[in-house]
Amino acid sequence: MIRTTDPHATATATTDGDRLFPPALADLALLTFDPAEGEGVDFAPYGTFTSAEETTDWLRRWTGNDELTGDAYRVFGQDGNGGLAALWCARPGRPLAEQPVVFLGSEGESGVVAGNLSDFLWILADGSGPKEAALDPERAPRPAPEPAGLAARHATTPRRPAREIAAGARAEFPSFTDDLDELCR
Repeated sequence: MIRTTDPHATATATTDGDRLFPPALADLALLTFDPAEGEGVDFAPYGTFTSAEETTDWLRRWTGNDELTGDAYRVFGQDGNGGLAALWCARPGRPLAEQPVVFLGSEGESGVVAGNLSDFLWILADGSGPKEAALDPERAPRPAPEPAGLAARHATTPRRPAREIAAGARAEFPSFTDDLDELCR
């Protein structure tokens, strides 16, 4: 298991560019999701990562801690309430697509969503958004054809149910939320 003690360790150790969108995220940004009053996928992908400055500003406001930087995060989308989905650069020396996906909610919620971008695509294909995968892991599957097609084209991991993927990610990074909470002021 690869784990960092600080969920905000700098992200300079990634290997595929500081803020270059992986191809899967570029294609994901072309999809439109419909939350359908809780029955669909509540997720709005961005066309680029948020800037380092914007990410740092948001993280400081979210935690109340002006000493933090957002260097460990690459924010690539949000839910309808403003909660953010991000790649968390927790695996030094690994490409962005191999970093875990995390959720940072608008009301202070947080959680690990998937162990990597590939698994995140399967979560979307199963009909869950980042918030649902992180906070409601027992949500019933609601297969989504367009995300499933995207996952089939880009995923390097086998298709599995969202609850299985999210459980594996939480097991790999069990202290993510507690570590993040300790940084709040």
